This record gives sequence, structure tokens and C-alpha cells, in this order.
Amino acid sequence: MNTRPKSDEYLPKYEQYIRLVPDGNLVDILRNLHDQSLLLLKDLSEEQSVFQYAEGKWALKTVVGHITDVERLWNYRILRIARGDARELPGYDRDTFAKLASFDDLALAEVLVDFSAVRQSTLTLIGNLREEAFLRSGEFNGHPLSARAAAFIIAGHETHHMNVIKTKYLPK
Repeated sequence: MNTRPKSDEYLPKYEQYIRLVPDGNLVDILRNLHDQSLLLLKDLSEEQSVFQYAEGKWALKTVVGHITDVERLWNYRILRIARGDARELPGYDRDTFAKLASFDDLALAEVLVDFSAVRQSTLTLIGNLREEAFLRSGEFNGHPLSARAAAFIIAGHETHHMNVIKTKYLPK
């Protein structure tokens, strides 16, 4: 779990996330990312959690809910691929998910509990995979996808959105 995925293991558009993942053990990286994210978010007020930095942009807690939903989807893809189910994996509509999830109706604390629960699931899923399962590939949007690349995308996606939160939602 220390080796980065090769460019033929994922769609080119996911390079933007994979390049954000530092070198090292991916389980440790995901655990550290989670801890850093919680540290940044746990003491925010409800008022801060519904802040939108521009018209039409999601509220901060919707962004956190989005990170969580996307991680769930990538975990499903990892599980299918790791278990040898190579059938085509579907995409999803992020705006429909965000709209229908109603994250803004939840307290930030509830959104963070869900975020932590999903991360724990991610850690046990990928932490228990054998190397051959981690390297196994399936098909996603007409392109090969390895379980390894999917796990790296989880880490990079969170990093991307936490950078947006730091710069757009919580500027100093």
C-alpha cells in the first residue's frame, strides 16, 4: 500500500486527486488526513457550517457530506474490484446526491460522525486487502480502475476539498 497507482489504472481526470496524495503507507495517510480534517472542523459553529463562499456553492457541511458520500462510492468500487467483480461500475450525479442528502438539515456534529464512520470503514476495508486484491482491476466509465487507484482517489479527493475549505470557507 505504499506504491502509487500507474496512470493506466484510472481515468486521466483523477490524476488531479492522485497527485495530491503524499508518499507513504496509504492507511496511515488516510488516518492522518481524517485526524487533520476533524481538527479543522470539529469546533466550527453551526453558523460557520452553513457558510457558502459564493452564490450557488455548497455550504461547508454539504462539502463534508459530499466527501463522505464519495468515499462510500469509492469503497463500493474497491470492494467490487478487490473481490473480482469486474463488471462495469457506474458513475453518479454529485449535485443530485448533495441536493437530496439534506446535509444542511443535520448538525455539523452529525455530519462529522458519519464522516468518521465511513473513514473507519475505509481503513478496515483497504487495511485488510491482500496485495493481489489491492492491485486487481475492474472497469469504470469504460476505463480500467484498480482498487489501489480508487483508494488513492479517496485520499486525494479529501485533500482537494479540505484545501478548498481552508482557502474559500475558512480564510484567516
